[in-house]
Amino acid sequence: MSKPDWLADRSCARPSPGVRTGRPLWAAAIFALALSACGFQKPDYVKTIGPLELSRLMQNQDIFLVDVHIPEQRHIKGTDLFIPYNEIEKYQNKLPQDKNLAIYIYCKAGPMGNAAARSLHELGYRNLTNLEGGAEAWKKAGLAIE
Repeated sequence: MSKPDWLADRSCARPSPGVRTGRPLWAAAIFALALSACGFQKPDYVKTIGPLELSRLMQNQDIFLVDVHIPEQRHIKGTDLFIPYNEIEKYQNKLPQDKNLAIYIYCKAGPMGNAAARSLHELGYRNLTNLEGGAEAWKKAGLAIE
């Protein structure tokens, strides 16, 4: 079917001069959007806490604090346990038996804490909190590391 003469040179599918078109560009844009959305989405099974708030909490009550950073580093005073973030299942016997007990997790900067929280959640733990910014944020806030 041919176009009427008046429509022949008005094709919407024709790109403007100098404009590149094609699926690779659209695919890249959609991929970048999806990737950025995933990077900023916080899992709903882990809460975050800032260094000063965690410090106040530690002064007022006994909490279960776990360092999950590898390699092992200096710890926040009061840390109950060191478990490599990628070996949580291997050390289940050292974790609290009560799966509803609050567990506070930290690493050097935060990502390993999130990975550990995912593993703990898969083991049935339901009250998980990761130190936002990890031990680096703790030190930056002027709090002691031992």
